Amino acid sequence: MIADQMVEKSEEASRILKLMSHPQRLMILCLLADGEMTVGQLEEKCKASQSAVSQFLTRMRIEGLLESRREGSFIHYRVSDPKIIKIVKSLNKIFCE
Repeated sequence: MIADQMVEKSEEASRILKLMSHPQRLMILCLLADGEMTVGQLEEKCKASQSAVSQFLTRMRIEGLLESRREGSFIHYRVSDPKIIKIVKSLNKIFCE
């Protein structure tokens, strides 16, 4: 039973790390680890086109890394799982400090 749990957890970790492996997606997750942002805010911070940012956000939302909420004409994105925030902050500490 423990071996089955380890396999399941390693598969989940691998799936998340694969999704985070693209530089733009990782940058978006780093920005969202500090709180919600809109597509426009992310576009400005990432220096990427609105369509590229939207595609990354959509994929990460479909895969369960992000959640979104609509407020008027804006969609606000946030990281859906505290574990992902911990991973991103750990990577930030290792590579960016």
